[in-house]
Amino acid sequence: MRLVVKIGTSTLTYPNGKLNIRRVENLCKVISDLKNAGHEVLLVSSGAIGMGVSKLGLGEKPRDIPTKQAAAAVGQCELMYVYDKLFGEYNYTVAQILITGDDVDNELRRNHLENTFFRLLELGTIPVINENDTVSTAEIVSVGDNDTLAAIVSVIVKADLLVLLSDIDGLYTADPRKDGNARLIPLVTEIDDGIVALAGGAGSSLGTGGMSTKIGAAKMCNAAGIDMIIANGASPELLYGAVEGKDVGTRFSKK
Repeated sequence: MRLVVKIGTSTLTYPNGKLNIRRVENLCKVISDLKNAGHEVLLVSSGAIGMGVSKLGLGEKPRDIPTKQAAAAVGQCELMYVYDKLFGEYNYTVAQILITGDDVDNELRRNHLENTFFRLLELGTIPVINENDTVSTAEIVSVGDNDTLAAIVSVIVKADLLVLLSDIDGLYTADPRKDGNARLIPLVTEIDDGIVALAGGAGSSLGTGGMSTKIGAAKMCNAAGIDMIIANGASPELLYGAVEGKDVGTRFSKK
């Protein structure tokens, strides 16, 4: 299986922006094990700005573009150092790919991007992908957030499955943080107005995505024949079940 995994800032870090070491170590271990089993895995990772905020001692996510870009530059270094070290312990090489909206919208650049992805997979690496927040001001509006970026990457590489690891178990009938009667929806086969209406606003203070961006990503994936799952990143082991087709989080599928 060709699997794209997206991990959000709120899953990757603590609320103060510092790295959740235990969780990231576990994630890298599970992904490496999936690689050992013969699967191809690409990792779309948020967290650069959040980690930069922590390393620079800023206290909160900056509001102005230059400071966001500076935090991204510092945080991306830290993020890749962590992934290189942890995946290296399982004898896997990581490759950093930073994408802007122009890389997606321009046909020639998109073809180059596609060729790079496929060659990296042939070479057995784990591509680690993020938006290039250091130079792109579009996000910090072609790509917009890493849920959308993960869906774009999934379509480009013709993935079998996209798993969005979030701080919530999946899509609910209501906001479970506000409504005790909210029920998890295990399977969505049609993204209609009712499903769209269940999406709320933005996510955590350090992240950019909310449920609405995840629904948008599911639409993009399903249109390309790709299943997508929203699941809780607190337990990276659920990736095993996702790959095996078990009930994990909320699966969006038109197959």
